[in-house]
Amino acid sequence: MNFSSKLLENAVKEVSQLPGIGKRTALRLVLHLLKQPKSQTQQLANSLVNLVNDIKLCKKCHNISDVEVCEICRNPNRDESIICVVEDVRDVMAVENTSQFKGLYHVLGGKISPIEGIGPHNLTINSLVEKIKNGDVAEVIFALSSTIEGDTTNFYIFKQLEQFHIKTSTIARGIAVGDELEYADEVTLGRSIINRIPFEKSL
Repeated sequence: MNFSSKLLENAVKEVSQLPGIGKRTALRLVLHLLKQPKSQTQQLANSLVNLVNDIKLCKKCHNISDVEVCEICRNPNRDESIICVVEDVRDVMAVENTSQFKGLYHVLGGKISPIEGIGPHNLTINSLVEKIKNGDVAEVIFALSSTIEGDTTNFYIFKQLEQFHIKTSTIARGIAVGDELEYADEVTLGRSIINRIPFEKSL
């Protein structure tokens, strides 16, 4: 792909590094931005800079937040005795959209995947164990995607929590095996949370 401008080439190169965007799509997006009022493109650029510089991870659940403790963890109406373990912020959003869960979350930041070089130490599993050890948690719900990596992560955490004798459950398999949680429709996901089953029965 030949570019008449180095500035254009650099912009296309950066945009094409985003997931699911190739060089042609990146070029179309960049040319679209050039046609927009400068103020609109500048606003987009500023929001991305602010995102990188100011975004935080909640010190309690590791969800993405504007402040040290996210809105969900600060909400006095949430049930602190139930923790839903998810992979990332997209899964928090998916579960929240069902309006069926009123507990708190714990965001792992990924799944155990030896092929990708991701082990337990790369995730926030230790802080989850500490939370169970120090808190008044009665139940942990495993809400990871029903993939090999998700099941492996669920089982690893289950073994880490066995000593605390708390209830562990997993979302019902209304979610098809191999599906990512974020793509499940709200009704199916909501029913899967309501009809969760003891984790031991899923093994």
